[in-house]
Amino acid sequence: MFGTTRAFSGFSVDDIAAARAFYGETLGLKVSEENGMLTLHIAGDRDILVYPKDNHSPATYTVLNFPVDDIDAAVDELVRRGVRFERYEGMDADEKGIFRGGGPLIAWFTDPAGNVLSVLQE
Repeated sequence: MFGTTRAFSGFSVDDIAAARAFYGETLGLKVSEENGMLTLHIAGDRDILVYPKDNHSPATYTVLNFPVDDIDAAVDELVRRGVRFERYEGMDADEKGIFRGGGPLIAWFTDPAGNVLSVLQE
């Protein structure tokens, strides 16, 4: 039934203007706005809907992962752009906020609405 449809994902934020600035300017993604909602146009022709929600609660899981070739360089650049990296109990990160304890190298950060994002190097 859905094998030929173009599915997309989405998540909520509490401030569309702040989300537009963060995703468009800080992260450098192509962003469009229509009917009070954002569309993030990411590589691979995959659009993601970002919609306002008055009683928004940040996702408690990673809503977007950005694979990178060099996680150290990506983290350094994001820090330069004002991004702060998160640390989670049981996931011992290094001084940059990169978890190197098995699996892909990964560093988590949040958008202005508190939703969790990551950069990861496979």
